[in-house]
Amino acid sequence: MCEIHLPCGGILVEAMGVGFHPLSRIPQPWRKVLDWLFTITLAIVFVLVFEAKVAKPYRIPSSSMEPFLHCAKPGTGCLGSTDDRVLAFRLEYDFESPRRGQIVVFKAPAAASGCSAGDGGTTFVKRLIGLPGETVREDGHGFIWIREPASTKWVKLSEPYVPLGERLADSEHFNKTWSVPKGDYFMMGDNRGGSCDSRSWGPVPRVNLIGPVIFRYWPLNRIGFP
Repeated sequence: MCEIHLPCGGILVEAMGVGFHPLSRIPQPWRKVLDWLFTITLAIVFVLVFEAKVAKPYRIPSSSMEPFLHCAKPGTGCLGSTDDRVLAFRLEYDFESPRRGQIVVFKAPAAASGCSAGDGGTTFVKRLIGLPGETVREDGHGFIWIREPASTKWVKLSEPYVPLGERLADSEHFNKTWSVPKGDYFMMGDNRGGSCDSRSWGPVPRVNLIGPVIFRYWPLNRIGFP
């Protein structure tokens, strides 16, 4: 045990075992304020890092994913009293490949502006239908068929999330076929008759994918996983 001999009066202070709080010289009321400010700052930093790197919230502004994801009335085709709000997991595609059937948040390609001025480069939410190298076909009844690379066999895609009425309303794309280049993905809205998607402006490059939707957190009566 080391001892320090102070020059004034011979008082001995044990150098080990004495702790000094960094705010100990600040009056108590101000110390509490600084403690709270420090805690709030840490919380803000955590939220910003979490949003930027892990999961980011998004609002559903249109009816292209109805009835699975709602937008607010009186918007065209909207079924909800308020826009659904969801979380996209930004880290997933750093470790795993995108999967068919996932609802994906992505940056729309420039060609999306052909549907609505200014849509190119904005954030879209659609369902992933076609994978790299595949061929996608919509038959005369609105059902989607997939042909894998180097295959001659067409496989009908099971899509219980698309109501029959929505399939029949999508006559504009009946009997059309689209090829998905390597490294790209084919996106479609569940509301087939009310969705401007890859059938109109083409596939989406992998680099444009932000992440899959993992949770709907608003409104409270619709909280849940996709």
